[in-house]
Order: sequence, then C-alpha cells, then structure tokens
Amino acid sequence: MHLSDLKNLKIAIVGAGYGGAAAAKALSLLGADVDVYEQAGRIGEVGAGIGLRPSTMNRFREWGIFDAVAKVSSPSDYFEILTATGERMMKEAWPAAGEQTHTHLIHRGDFIDALLGVLPEGMVHLGHKLETVQDKGDSAVLTFADGRTAEADLVVGGDGIKSVVRRELFTDKAPVFSGEHAYRTVIDVDDAYGMVVDDNLRMYIGRGTKIYLLPLRHRNQVSFDVTALCPDGTWAPQVTKDALLATVEGFDERLVNITRDLDVNTVNIRAVYDIDPVDTWHTDSVVLVGDAAHSMLHHQGQGANSAIEDAGALADALRRADSVKEALALFQATRKPVTDELQRISRQGWTEEEIHEVFPGQKPASAAAPQE
Repeated sequence: MHLSDLKNLKIAIVGAGYGGAAAAKALSLLGADVDVYEQAGRIGEVGAGIGLRPSTMNRFREWGIFDAVAKVSSPSDYFEILTATGERMMKEAWPAAGEQTHTHLIHRGDFIDALLGVLPEGMVHLGHKLETVQDKGDSAVLTFADGRTAEADLVVGGDGIKSVVRRELFTDKAPVFSGEHAYRTVIDVDDAYGMVVDDNLRMYIGRGTKIYLLPLRHRNQVSFDVTALCPDGTWAPQVTKDALLATVEGFDERLVNITRDLDVNTVNIRAVYDIDPVDTWHTDSVVLVGDAAHSMLHHQGQGANSAIEDAGALADALRRADSVKEALALFQATRKPVTDELQRISRQGWTEEEIHEVFPGQKPASAAAPQE
C-alpha cells in the first residue's frame, strides 16, 4: 500500500499480549493510527521464562527495539535435551538467522514490559473486555462489555487461545486439552543445587514428564518448569506438593530437591491446551494473529516467537499489497503453512524414538555422537 494509504489506516488491536503488542509496534512503524484494547485492568505476566529465537530478535532489530529486549534477557548458545538422570540425548546450537545466532532467554513479565514500554503513551487502552465484533466489509466495529465501541479499517485479533474475535467470526471450536499440566515458577540460581552453570536451556525427559531449566541471568534466577501427564482438564487445577513430587520421581536428585523446596503457592499451575488449525484467519477487514490464530503446545517453545513473526509478516504484507484485503490474504498465505506445521510438531511426544521426528535430522545420543 502507498505510504499515504498506510498513514490514513485506522487499526484496532484486540489484546496486549505478545502478538498484540508486537503487532502494535510493527504496524505503528508503518505510520498507521493504532489503538490496542486489552481486557485486563493492568498488565502482568506470571510464571516463567521463554526463549526468543534469532529470527525473532532480528525483527526486534528491524523495529529498533533490540536493545530494550536484550538488556533484560540472556543470550543462549545452545539447548540440551537429557534423560531424567542427566544423560545427554541431544545438544544443538539454536537455528541461526543471518548474523543472529543466540536465542535470548527472558522472563515473560520482562518481555511484555519491554514490548509495551516501546509503544507510544496512550496507545494501549486497559479495561476493554470485548463482547462482539461486527464485520462491515471495509471496516469492523468492536463492542465492549461496558457498551463502548470502536470502529477501524482493520481489526487485529490478538486475544489469545480463548479469542472472542476467533469465536465471533471464524470458528466456535473449543481449545483442545493435551492431557498435560504445566507447573511453572521462578527460583533463585542459588536454590538450583548447582544445576545452572551457564545461559543455556536444558530439558530433562522421563516417564511422560519434562523438566525445563531456563536461566534468567538478568534476574539471577532460573525458570523451573515441569510438564507432566494428567487427565484433569480443569484450566487452573489445584495440585498438592505430593502430587508435584510424584511427577519428578526417578529424576536427578537435584531436580527432586528443587521440587521439594518449592512453595506451591508460588507455582503457576495450568492445564495445557492448544487449538486445531483454523481454516481461515481473515475476512476483508479482520485478521487473527498469535494464539488466536494458531495456539500451539509449548513443547517447541514457539508460541511467542510465532506471534512476533505474525506481527512482522502482517506489516510486510500491508507494505507490499495494494489493499487491506489483499494484504490479509498474503499474510495468511505466508504464515499459515508455517504455523500449521509448528502446531503439528508441537503435539508430538518426546521419547527417544520421537526426537528425530520432532527435530528432523537430529538423533538421540544413542544414535549419534553428541556435539561438544
């Protein structure tokens, strides 16, 4: 679209999470008039750490916010997958993107703060719970729970796995329970029994349980995440310390000790859900991004990264296409094949037999010598 057209474009973004905040930054750099509507009365991310991949960090460099993210994150050279008792199954450098080779490990809260901190004051409107979306063809109208409305040439639905935008206009299929629970917390490095020796992510696998140790050097902390099989699909279940300890039975004694020392009240406990692929992400004036479009299980660590890539691809499409309608079609054609595959792979398991499928071309230590 021509620069003058972009500057006259009014965009409303629903949700101020990773996808919404990133889209706000990318689209505002086009010169568009952008407003973000967030249902929460305040912004806050609980829980744990995530890894921002090299391609994601390249987007941040493109948007001029690399330093804002880098200063609250730790650059990681590689990741390791190990057995429950610490025998290496795989060690691999992060997939490079141009000159960027590091994945940056960051606390979710620090990441959201960094993203929102680079948005113009007044762009984000809190306390706006979306009720309905009316698609008028060349524009769309949002109606919020308190009766307020907003109309825009383009509405971006970045409102997460329980997306109202998706339900209203695209599909009413419910999220899908994975049969797992995720237990996430952050502890001081000093309380990690010497298991944090550098800035690299390590994942331990045993009997249907996965334990992630993700260092957060900026905080002198480590994100300690346990994903375990459980048939209870309650979104926010109650779990006892004994039940949590049972999931790590047979693991390295240091991991068991970390678990035993946890205050369960500080652990974010969630049933793990994703969604089936959505056939169509857009109308002529409304588009889905991030978890609203393609929520995926966290086993590949690609949820936040995919949302950032969506934001960049949407901005690219608006630059290249002649109209909003064409841009949204181009955006979906660019991103949907990628996220469909990530959703599929993220549903795969993590046994030694499945590692080759999850990371094509890579094999467990029993089949290939580990890289040093």
